[in-house]
Amino acid sequence: MKKLSMDELNRLSVEDFKEVEKNPIVLILDNVRSLNNVGAAFRTSDAFLVKKIFLCGITGKPPHREIQKTALGATESVEWEHHESTLEVIKRLKKEGYEICALEQASHSTPLNKFAPESGKPYAFIFGNEVFGVEEDVVLAADQVLEIPQFGTKHSLNISVSIGITLWDMVSKTKAFK
Repeated sequence: MKKLSMDELNRLSVEDFKEVEKNPIVLILDNVRSLNNVGAAFRTSDAFLVKKIFLCGITGKPPHREIQKTALGATESVEWEHHESTLEVIKRLKKEGYEICALEQASHSTPLNKFAPESGKPYAFIFGNEVFGVEEDVVLAADQVLEIPQFGTKHSLNISVSIGITLWDMVSKTKAFK
């Protein structure tokens, strides 16, 4: 067993990434403050072939040095849009047939491990502000609320960690791995 070289990893070029069929997944970042978290969202979205990221409200947008530092070029591969209103993005995506899922701790939330996505159905996952979470009106506009079970003393995970866990869970439940 040996560590693989960059050539052996056989990753897509940016041009090939733009042409390849994406997973029917979009992310909505609802007023995310940290530019490092925004960059991590791009990098993780690239890894899981996410279709698009919607940067909403105060969420920073490329090009920005702090985003680029964490994204490592993924702002060039992953499609994105900026909108002032998260609710307008939700309204648009619902018309396009997306199931809207807010990641938040809420009454009647579904634990992520019990979430059973339909293969091929488009999903939009909303991640919120590092301090305040997903805005209440956005939670109410979602079709469902998912929660990542936690067992320690902290009440939440970093948004970049939550995005990684959620995308891995989604892709592992809907795709056959080689």
